[in-house]
Amino acid sequence: MINKKVLIVDDNDLNRKVFENIIRHNYQFDSAENGKEAINKIKKSSFDLILMDIQMPEMDGITALKVIKEEKLTDSPIIAVSAYSHQNDREYFLATGFDDFIPKPVKPKELLNCIYHQFRNHENIQNQPEELDENFILDEKVLNQLKKYNSRENISTVYEDFIKEAQDLTDEIKLLIERKQFLDIGQKLHILKGNAGTLGAMRLFFHASHFESKIKAAKFEEILEDYITLQKQINTFRDFLNNTII
Repeated sequence: MINKKVLIVDDNDLNRKVFENIIRHNYQFDSAENGKEAINKIKKSSFDLILMDIQMPEMDGITALKVIKEEKLTDSPIIAVSAYSHQNDREYFLATGFDDFIPKPVKPKELLNCIYHQFRNHENIQNQPEELDENFILDEKVLNQLKKYNSRENISTVYEDFIKEAQDLTDEIKLLIERKQFLDIGQKLHILKGNAGTLGAMRLFFHASHFESKIKAAKFEEILEDYITLQKQINTFRDFLNNTII
């Protein structure tokens, strides 16, 4: 992936040099000292990933992210970098719209793994098929793994709870669409995507991932169609389970 280009955004000279030294053998890079400078560079050049510090003068990372999303400057992954390291802080950054979070002080292996994962994930979402074979409604490998440690009744309860939560999240998404609070939809989709992946609801997982990617990129033109498809996928999964002996 040496042809990939990363934008490093940090107001601290030493921090920028640390990032540069870690990634220079794997990726091309450029640097910016604050959010404002980063936005100017993104408008002029193409970057495949952005490492965004949170606390910076001129323009902080969260404000810069908001501008990038609202002006649709890029749909490349944006990773938050901050000294905050509590789980709640990580969840906050993800809910804000960042694709991932790296705590300071940065560990080289963790940073490189995070960047590599984001590139692979971004490419998979872009290349995923519009329609999946019916066999992928439920990943049988996940189901068989659950059967090893749970009774049929417990598994049924887990999936029933999942469908209820998925429907609740989708209902909340509908309200957010009506209120035009589009950026808040990403948090709902992130939860739904995670739960669907854990339980092997593959069609639902892929659509939630694709929908979340579009929200993060501020692509709202087809948001109603995406919501309708999401609801259809939940109904399809519900019907599939009703006709499947778990």
